[in-house]
Amino acid sequence: MKTIRKDIINLKDYLVLWSTQFLSTLGSSMTSFALILWSYQAEGSALTTAILSVCSYVPYILMSMISGVISDKWNKILVLITCDSMAAICTIITLKLLSDGNLEIWHLYCLNAVNGFMSSLQSPVSEVVISLLVPQEYYQKTSGLQSLSNSLSSIITPMLAAALLSFGSMQLVIMVDLTTFIIATLTLLFFVKIPKLDTKEQEENISFTESAKLGLNFLKEKKGIFYLMLFLAMINLTASMYNAALPALILSKMSNGVVSLGTVQTVSGVALLIGSLITTVAPKPRSRVRVICNTLLISMSTENFFLAFGNSTYIWSVGALIGWICIPLMSANMNVIFREQIPIHLQGRVFSIRNAFQFFTIPIGYFLGGFLVDYCFEPFMKNQQPNSLLTQIFGAQKGSGAALLFLVLAVLGIATCLIFRKNKEIWKLEE
Repeated sequence: MKTIRKDIINLKDYLVLWSTQFLSTLGSSMTSFALILWSYQAEGSALTTAILSVCSYVPYILMSMISGVISDKWNKILVLITCDSMAAICTIITLKLLSDGNLEIWHLYCLNAVNGFMSSLQSPVSEVVISLLVPQEYYQKTSGLQSLSNSLSSIITPMLAAALLSFGSMQLVIMVDLTTFIIATLTLLFFVKIPKLDTKEQEENISFTESAKLGLNFLKEKKGIFYLMLFLAMINLTASMYNAALPALILSKMSNGVVSLGTVQTVSGVALLIGSLITTVAPKPRSRVRVICNTLLISMSTENFFLAFGNSTYIWSVGALIGWICIPLMSANMNVIFREQIPIHLQGRVFSIRNAFQFFTIPIGYFLGGFLVDYCFEPFMKNQQPNSLLTQIFGAQKGSGAALLFLVLAVLGIATCLIFRKNKEIWKLEE
């Protein structure tokens, strides 16, 4: 109890910020989920709905380099409140258009683009704020708590949004979102004291462009950090291909595909939740680089094989549990390395570069996953002879091509982990 009391005292400001930001994120996620349902019901097109995400990703990626400089130079609370306020304004506009019966899909595209731009500013600032509020010995615990809130949000969001839509309306969901925004904003203004970031004296009068170059120059000198970013980008490429192919596999192979898909995704969320709890209480490992490499290798070499060779919801769920439970531990150790190795006055810029890498490969992976299933692997399996080896392993029905793709993804993921495991610059981060 003494240890818990000490931790709470040391992390008081962070815990207050974390809890209220979780509520705000939950409110925003429910609105996004409800609007996706609205757009699909209004347009009846999966592509139209997918473009909503693209409209968020593109400005996020394009603005990341600029947003990193802003996050390091500007007042942190001002940036956070401005970004939250712009998101709230977009939500109010959506509410007004919806109430008047004038909401159209192109309105959501424009509003999502604005939100994507503001998120590119908010994300690196949030990372720097955590570094300012959290003592170094708590980096792993707070990373676990962050994963915990993300996994809880992913599990709770569909249930709460569906419940609010059932008992109320889209307007009720948006009103809950605005309420959580007000709580988070008041907390930032009056209940959280963020220490001032000491800017290097030589940086105070340099130009915007020169300031941006400092982040790139740091990565040239600290190549291990750059290769970790590249490692994560390649993993995200494989993971987004997985996300694009998963519905094609389960919905095609199972008669009750919707239930099976929901079950597998729920198990994935629960696995993330369990992994987050383990990460929060786990002791400091002897080698964080080894933990990163091993957890990703386990994740890549298990679930994809279960999906490729399995034919039941139970087997796929077991694979999801093993594959996703390791991810919070990997993410926490990578975050600790970043926070310990990157000077705090450069973290906004370097984290922005990381975000650009991370999000750049995701839309590519989604496109590749869908394209390969529809135009390569499914036609390939359809042309196989009934008694061929591939047909006996993966089946002859629709979805067998997606299963074959998951085998390829397993090999790609394992190869990625083994290649970066040999990278000497990454291991130098342990010195």
